[in-house]
Formats: sequence, structure tokens, C-alpha cells
Amino acid sequence: MIVLRELQEKDAPLMLEWMHDPDILKNFSRIMIDSTIDDSIRFIRESKIPEILQTGQNLHYAIIDKNIDDYLGTVSLKKIDFDNHTAEYAIVVRKNFHGKGIAHAATNLILNKAFIDIDLHRVYLNVYSHNTPARKLYEQMGFKYEGEFREHFFINGKYINLSWYGILRNEYNQAHQEGQINHAKL
Repeated sequence: MIVLRELQEKDAPLMLEWMHDPDILKNFSRIMIDSTIDDSIRFIRESKIPEILQTGQNLHYAIIDKNIDDYLGTVSLKKIDFDNHTAEYAIVVRKNFHGKGIAHAATNLILNKAFIDIDLHRVYLNVYSHNTPARKLYEQMGFKYEGEFREHFFINGKYINLSWYGILRNEYNQAHQEGQINHAKL
């Protein structure tokens, strides 16, 4: 079963695995190939879940298999804004766990946290327009395509479009009621 927990220092080597994976990094605007174990540990230490959330904070969770407590990836709510009840969603799953429903389960868990526990109204994300597998996941989870930033990044000698998606609490709740999104338990 997939669950979320606070990031722990023992996760650092496995975080570094995806940070050095060119197949994963091709979908990130931030360069992480030079990240070290110390960088991963620092990120984990700075990602402690606060007792009281405040505007501007980020929540980063380890995605784990509850049965073996293996770090599978990270899912986040970033730039939490309590004035507007919004946050930005982000996820990364280690490559050898792609295609196993991990991202689907983790996205469902973080959206539950956003809409039920934190009482947000809207969660949004951006993704490279050519990242078809990610876009398919987001659409399956109920995110709605909201627009395109054309030629927003210049990467490897070419311009890349950035697609924006969002989901509202009532859309998420409706999708659950209609069975479009299930509470996957892997």
C-alpha cells in the first residue's frame, strides 16, 4: 500500500538516484545532475513538516510502500497560499517504479491532504507540454488544462512550451463521487 510520510535522511541516497537520472531530469527545468548526498540531506532537513502551516511554505512527502518503508519518490504541495487557498503540486517517482500506479496513488493522497486536511480550494501545476505521460496522469486525476506558456524555456537548443493545469476542490470531490478517481491501494 502506498502512503506518504515525512522525508527522512535515509531517503537521501534514493533521492539522489532520480536527481542523477537523465531520463527523469529531462522533465525538470532545475538542474540537479550535480546534486550531492549533502544536498539531498539538506533538502530533507529543510522539509520537516511544520506543526502549523503558514502561507508560502512547502510540504514535501516521501512516497513509500508501507510494507517495506522504501522511498519511491517525492510528492509536494508548494507555495501554499492561505489567502487564496491554493498550492502548487509536484511529483517525482524513481524510474524503476514508473508505470506501477505509484504516481496515481500518491497524487490521490496529496490531493486529499490539500482539499480535506488543509482546506485548499485549488491545486495547480505546470509541466513541459511534450511530457505526454505526465499530462495523461494529471488529466486522469481530474486536473483541467488551463493554458500554455509558449516557448517558455530554452533547453538543449530549442524552446519548450509549458502547460498549466488546475483542479478545484469541488471537481476533485465530484470525480471521487462519480468513481472517476479511485483511492488506489497498491
